[in-house]
Amino acid sequence: MGKLVRDKIPDIIRQNGGNPVITILGATEYREALTAKLFEEAGELREAPIGEVAGEIADVYEVLRALAADHGYDWAAIERTAQAKRDERGGFLDRLYLA
Repeated sequence: MGKLVRDKIPDIIRQNGGNPVITILGATEYREALTAKLFEEAGELREAPIGEVAGEIADVYEVLRALAADHGYDWAAIERTAQAKRDERGGFLDRLYLA
């Protein structure tokens, strides 16, 4: 079973003596793989020990950046949209949980 990997992973595998089998995904498959990768990375973040949280957040961030680009948005547009939502509805810093 394959999975989406970062761009330099095949080279790293080769440098370590491996022979990676890679496929370039079409647009639909790529978008599906990015969404699957987001769930994978979110699960890893959920289970990460404290010392690995920053790295897992960085992985989620990288997948989100790729999803934004795939949908035609630059990251600055996502930041502006996020700020507008924070201004209108707030963020999550108050730890509010609606029962």
